[in-house]
Amino acid sequence: QVQLVESGGGLVQAGGSLRLSCAASIRTFSSYTVAWFRQAPGKEREFVASTWSTGNTDYADSVKGRFTVSRDNGKNMVYLQMSSLKPEDTAVYYCAAKYLGLGYRAAARYDYWGQGTQVTVSS
Repeated sequence: QVQLVESGGGLVQAGGSLRLSCAASIRTFSSYTVAWFRQAPGKEREFVASTWSTGNTDYADSVKGRFTVSRDNGKNMVYLQMSSLKPEDTAVYYCAAKYLGLGYRAAARYDYWGQGTQVTVSS
């Protein structure tokens, strides 16, 4: 049974930083692509960033240069370091995983999801 658990969300002022964590219970974690998605009220879930099983990373244009995704395969952890946060970054952030899954940005492609963590950026 694959489980993903996000943590690290909270309330931060615009311009501030937060680090989200995603803990995964996956036996072959290094073979999985793990992505971060976010969903704001009334909006569709959107891709934020991903870390591939190959070590590559991918970012949505809206967060490129501000967010950094990383992984620690020894600890089955993925992180999303968010800096220069803007009010429009306010959303519930989810981590999702797919075996291999290189380059996928579509939420429907991912098989496993966490419960989400709320990030609120005040202006």
